[in-house]
Amino acid sequence: MINRSDHGRDPSVRRTIALQAWAESGVPMLRAPRQFVRELHQRHLPQPGTTVVAVLDAAHQLAASASFSARQHVTDGWHHRNTILSHLRQVIPHDLRLAAPVRTAVLMRCREGTPEWTEQDGAWMWALRDAAALHGLRCGSYIALTPAGWHVIGHDWRGRSPHSGSWADGPVHTVTELPPRSAREPERIRPAAAVTPLDAIRRAAAR
Repeated sequence: MINRSDHGRDPSVRRTIALQAWAESGVPMLRAPRQFVRELHQRHLPQPGTTVVAVLDAAHQLAASASFSARQHVTDGWHHRNTILSHLRQVIPHDLRLAAPVRTAVLMRCREGTPEWTEQDGAWMWALRDAAALHGLRCGSYIALTPAGWHVIGHDWRGRSPHSGSWADGPVHTVTELPPRSAREPERIRPAAAVTPLDAIRRAAAR
């Protein structure tokens, strides 16, 4: 549990943010959204079902980020908030002692479906806002990564690349991603080095 408001939580209440409320909430804009999305994608290569939380410093540079899988179809943000908060705690110290936040939390969710706002996006938006406040951060942009491309929801910035399938074009990171040995080119066997007889070495030394 995070605070007292979690005790006695009414399961019929959904923590979510509507698109209009999000657009009017004063979320700080990304200075270079296309460049930021590409950098974050290259770092994590998210597949559908993966969420990436990132923290921007006072100069709007990427300071830390983490990716994780979570319950994607939940429409109550309370279920997502603790997950976001736990990953923020792992990658960057909190700013709760500051009088006002100077760093910003941003969320990118890789999913299937429409690039436009959905009820699941509303739940994640609520979770981002609450987790950011509990970590002493400002709540920043929410980005949907879908088959159509990327979309900064609420600010209407978008592009075709990267998209939710772009992870497949990334570099191989682990041995398990390599094709099986039988499918690879047979290894070349180097011929054994010639061994000089001991008698020949002795004769050469006696000369």
